[in-house]
Amino acid sequence: MAKAPAKKAAKADAGNPKAADMRTKTDDQLSDQLVDLKREAFNLRFQAATNQLERPARIREVRRDIARIKTLQNERSRSAAK
Repeated sequence: MAKAPAKKAAKADAGNPKAADMRTKTDDQLSDQLVDLKREAFNLRFQAATNQLERPARIREVRRDIARIKTLQNERSRSAAK
């Protein structure tokens, strides 16, 4: 028997509360948060290089949050261009 295709979520953000929270923020708030996250990523890289990093998984979390914000900004700029 063939596998049934997986159903897509009703909303793109249904499984991710962080993305849903980010969608409620303004462009300025997202830009400010992006700057803060980039600064944190920079500091985490230095901590990792000097073996002072307490939570290595935090690097991945920050990187993914940066990607979420950039994706949102790209979606908004594309919808504004239409």
